[in-house]
Amino acid sequence: MDGTRPSRVELTGEAAELLRRLTEQHGPLMFHQSGGCCDGSAPMCYPANEFLTSDADVLLGALVVPGVPDAVPFWMSRAQYDYWKHTHLTVDVVPGRGSGFSVEAPEGVRFLIRSRLLKDEELAAFGITAPHLLL
Repeated sequence: MDGTRPSRVELTGEAAELLRRLTEQHGPLMFHQSGGCCDGSAPMCYPANEFLTSDADVLLGALVVPGVPDAVPFWMSRAQYDYWKHTHLTVDVVPGRGSGFSVEAPEGVRFLIRSRLLKDEELAAFGITAPHLLL
């Protein structure tokens, strides 16, 4: 590691391109990952400030999208974060219809999360105890 903090969340190229197009249509965007309401555990994409966050949410990161002036914040409910704090998330896009609340719904695609466990050095950078040490 080069001394910078690792990311908790990133985008696939397809998700970045979709976000660029959606930003042109809707203006600045944000993601919120809940624990299962509406469309299961799919990340929901909203126009910025349309979904109110609070102390019950954790900001995982800000996604930088080429061609988009503002980074796209990625929020997660604190309860969901407690389950997923040991994971790195990748926002992807697949064919199919997601929730009507998320801005990509009319496009015939939906965002989804792919995840992997954080590596030991990533866990240390975030000050998280490795899951295998909790047993």
